[in-house]
Amino acid sequence: MNQPYVFNIQKYSIHDGPGIRTTIFFKGCPLSCQWCHNPESQRHEIELMYYHERCTGCGACVKACPKGANLLVDGRIQMERTRCTACGACVDSCTVNARELIGKTYTMDELIKEAEKDRMFYEESGGGITLSGGEVMVQNMDYIEELCRKLHRKGYSIDIDTCGFAPYENFSRILPYVDTFLYDIKLINPEEHKKYIGTDNRLILDNLIALSKAGAKINIRIPLVRGVNATEEFIKQTIDFLKENQIRTVGINLLPYHNTGKSKYENLDRTYADEQLKVPPQEQLEQLKQMFLMNGFQNVKIGG
Repeated sequence: MNQPYVFNIQKYSIHDGPGIRTTIFFKGCPLSCQWCHNPESQRHEIELMYYHERCTGCGACVKACPKGANLLVDGRIQMERTRCTACGACVDSCTVNARELIGKTYTMDELIKEAEKDRMFYEESGGGITLSGGEVMVQNMDYIEELCRKLHRKGYSIDIDTCGFAPYENFSRILPYVDTFLYDIKLINPEEHKKYIGTDNRLILDNLIALSKAGAKINIRIPLVRGVNATEEFIKQTIDFLKENQIRTVGINLLPYHNTGKSKYENLDRTYADEQLKVPPQEQLEQLKQMFLMNGFQNVKIGG
């Protein structure tokens, strides 16, 4: 069974479902959100993270790289990303931890063992295990289904944090084992969705309707970006969609944009569109929250 890459296992997580949880982040996502704060999650393959600010320019990585991807120019290291195969030779040679391979595989038993380390916290807080990404629903579903089934048999609460862009068959396979789907809605208008996310949203909305009809517990999560979707118009569109399609929700989370992932783009030598992305003011967030409350939605929160 092919093992998907995991790029982070976050312990004591309190924003990815109820209680204290362990969140497992899988690598690879079909969307291209302009405000993504985990760019290391987007690609399915192992990647090299290069922390420029830590580098002393010693040149050890230049000697270690078998592909000549590292060059010492005027006392500073420059990377030729097209040559890098993420073999890890430069990581092993770096004495100041300026390099890190992002992405690791776990056998089923290894990953379950890692998740079970905080079992005591789950029991005391009503928490559990959340599978996230990237996008968990586009991974090897034989692996994901077996993982969910085994965790479920052990009595753990399982939440799925998803963008919704995956074949519905993938959702139906794990539906019997999942407590709650933390389901993203980023935009309702398909053209705007394509502009900012990279694809239209028909599949995402269709899957949401199908999950609701199947009786799934759904917590809607809405990342809000000033100048993009932090508007009364978008919230009205979202409310109308949820009500017209009788989407049963257990909660709504309004997630204000933040740029904490900006440095990651630099460390991956990618461009970040931060100039056009802004944080919505608190007053506006409160107004948008009130729109949901006035339309009968419950458990509406600002933040995770």
